[in-house]
Amino acid sequence: MSVGGSQIRILAVDDHPLVREGIAGLIRIQPDMTLVGEASDGREAIQQFRMHHPDVTLMDLQMPDMNGLDALIAIRNESPGARVIVLTTYAGDVQILRALKAGAQAYLLKNALHKELLETIRAVHAGKKALSTQASYEIAEHATDDTLTPAEISVLRLIAAGNANKQIADELSITEETVKSRVKCILSKLGANDRTHAAIIGLKRGIIGL
Repeated sequence: MSVGGSQIRILAVDDHPLVREGIAGLIRIQPDMTLVGEASDGREAIQQFRMHHPDVTLMDLQMPDMNGLDALIAIRNESPGARVIVLTTYAGDVQILRALKAGAQAYLLKNALHKELLETIRAVHAGKKALSTQASYEIAEHATDDTLTPAEISVLRLIAAGNANKQIADELSITEETVKSRVKCILSKLGANDRTHAAIIGLKRGIIGL
């Protein structure tokens, strides 16, 4: 699906107009690319995808109303062949893997767009997958780490929200001893010094969100 049989048709999804303008500026001067649509949140992204059926979609993750990961999943459910490049400021290994498992073909950090975006679009359009250098480092660094269980993630999320053990126990309907045991496992698995450090690591790696 290309204009004149040659141009890569692109949909840009980001809630920041300046980012979309920057992407549009890069694409505008490429003879083999054309920007067919823009969206500022996940729901609009789905609508624009249905309208334009782009060859490649550039998808931000952190957006209001409906985030990019949910939009990616919805688009891929409707169109399994959709090619999506995630663009984000976050390089957390868990978030990267989550996006790739949801069907993203590439994961780029916004601070590397000028260096990597255009070649990544061409690579993804050709059926290849790609990771930014920083994303590759993050995955490699934590490849052998023990993963947190869903129960431990629930505790970590409540720790990050500022809850004490008793509050966490009440919220999850478990005993304080169980909470303490899970906190101990969380600190060990994340290599964290204390609860606050664990929350910071969890946010950085994308294990939990804000």
